Amino acid sequence: METEIKEPVIVIKDLVKAFGDKKVLDGFNLTVEKGSNVVILGKSGSGKSVLIKCIIGLLQSDSGSILVFKGNISQMNEDELDQARSKIGFLFQSNALYDSMTIRENLEFPLLRHWVDITKEEVERLVNEALENVDLLHTMDMMPSELSGGMLKRVALARTMILRPEVILYDEPTTGLDPVTSREIENLILKLQKKNHSSSIIISHDMNCVKNTADLVVLLLEGKCYTKGTYEELKQSTDENIKQFFE
Repeated sequence: METEIKEPVIVIKDLVKAFGDKKVLDGFNLTVEKGSNVVILGKSGSGKSVLIKCIIGLLQSDSGSILVFKGNISQMNEDELDQARSKIGFLFQSNALYDSMTIRENLEFPLLRHWVDITKEEVERLVNEALENVDLLHTMDMMPSELSGGMLKRVALARTMILRPEVILYDEPTTGLDPVTSREIENLILKLQKKNHSSSIIISHDMNCVKNTADLVVLLLEGKCYTKGTYEELKQSTDENIKQFFE
């Protein structure tokens, strides 16, 4: 039987990013295949958040290349970056909802920013659909301050997915949530991935989240891709650098 060849959506080669004398990323390499969930493991300060900020052009890398949909992020102008970002969802650890806007307005914002020709009826349909996907349609006209932490995370996920991005970057999606709510978020990540055929990079310290969502686990150590494999493969490793995350 022939092995199915999956199309790469992100290809990172020899990526270097330093702040002063400290090299946070030092020749990092990674390929993310279409439809897969890649979890990045690493200690605090190891460069995980720096990596995903480089991927969407919030930080400029010092050298190396990041190809997203075959386009080099570091060589894009602002218009090209905006076009690429419209295909990339970013779930911030802090949720990054606008406190002064209703839930409806928070979800409308990316639609009106990226799809200027969209009709009022289409905006309403997409907002309704996004909130239905996370079982929060009833919160439409509420303010963020009226929602629990888990509900805010689900709204943030709905806003991330409303443009139907091909790639989603998750920064600690279950941090600060109780185990039951964390499992709900993990299930939503998998549900929306399957529904939209999207690819993901997930940064997480939550090993339950890693186990439940990862197709591939990558260990970022000393600025490099130290190792990669499935959750079970890495869990069975006798390498002390790997074992410390599974103990």
